[in-house]
Amino acid sequence: MNNLNLNKKIILFGFIFTFFSSFGQSFFLGLFNTSIRNELNISHGQFGSIYASATIISSLVLIWFGKKIDEFKLFNYSFVVIFLLFFSTFFFSLISNVYLLVIAIFLMRFSGQGLMSHTATTAISRYFSKSRGKSLSAIWLGLSSAEFILPILIVFLISLFSWRTVWQFISLTTIIFLPLVILNTIKEVTFSSRESNEATSEQKFDVKQWKRVEVIKDFRFYIISLNMLAMPWIITGVFVYQSFISESKLWDTYTIPKSFMIYSISSVLTLFFSGFLVDKFTSRKLIPIINIPLLVGLILLYFFDSPLYAFLFFGFVGVSNGLANVLGSSTWAEIYGVRYIGSIKALTTALMVFSTAFGTAFFGYLIDKSYTIETILMTCAIYISVSLAILLSIFNKIEPTLLKKA
Repeated sequence: MNNLNLNKKIILFGFIFTFFSSFGQSFFLGLFNTSIRNELNISHGQFGSIYASATIISSLVLIWFGKKIDEFKLFNYSFVVIFLLFFSTFFFSLISNVYLLVIAIFLMRFSGQGLMSHTATTAISRYFSKSRGKSLSAIWLGLSSAEFILPILIVFLISLFSWRTVWQFISLTTIIFLPLVILNTIKEVTFSSRESNEATSEQKFDVKQWKRVEVIKDFRFYIISLNMLAMPWIITGVFVYQSFISESKLWDTYTIPKSFMIYSISSVLTLFFSGFLVDKFTSRKLIPIINIPLLVGLILLYFFDSPLYAFLFFGFVGVSNGLANVLGSSTWAEIYGVRYIGSIKALTTALMVFSTAFGTAFFGYLIDKSYTIETILMTCAIYISVSLAILLSIFNKIEPTLLKKA
């Protein structure tokens, strides 16, 4: 890695961190849903409540811990995050009762989905300016790669080994591989490091650098967040309760794991194009289209039961996911600046994690109340439509605050 320039090293760091964030993502944890529920003898709703509660706690802790990335060297912060992920993955293999399940899910959601992705996207958002969109697209290919490879691989491994053994292997891989990654990529990165072709400091000071306390008083933040959070809570419900969806639609065990491949491919293709679109048109101009593909997928799955529509649904979800991954990080940097982006991203990441808890609890509650998957899908579609209408009503106000030059 020594022959790579710093720009490429930081992108490689982000790519690998987003890949390893998959261990705390709902699509991955959902693969162990049936094994854990059968061993602990709990229902879909009980698992959903536990998952949601642990996720909510992790989002609250993330608001505090996530802002520390603005205070410490990236290398030191990343090392702590790696150790937390290692401990979390090993602890997950020790689950033997409901109480340990709560702790294990909290640790995985906090260290994996929360901190790993937060560290990667904050580093990229701060370091890059001119090519921020393309750089964010590049690192999110890490998660898309994991979504393509891991579902089929994990289902296969669980058929050969116990699910506990699989988690022990994951923890071993984490502690051996990730420290080598940060030693060879971000050891020389400082808080003031910027891409070599960034705009001059005189130009950067035109945009107001918002503090988090100012952001939470801005009404635009909440309206944009309503749209940004649709994808996390809806798709989390789908991932966690994929077995329920398969049973409802009469699909075989491998239908959804295979569909993840289409999801991953469409995510990758969208990531490739969205980075260029962001750098050309800005993220704030593209926000309204984030959830349109997801909406189309929900409608298709509402009306049709054929396994073919599983692939179409996940294909459309992948497009929305590719857009959301890039826009969800770059939009805040465009509107609120990068000086306090770690603190702001800690808040938005926590909200994202919280929304996934809501999605898990919401799906689980409706499933236990015997609502059909079609009713759940239509409710999700209504949410997207309403939040989009509100966003369009203030679309012309989504601009950065420009300060007069001294």
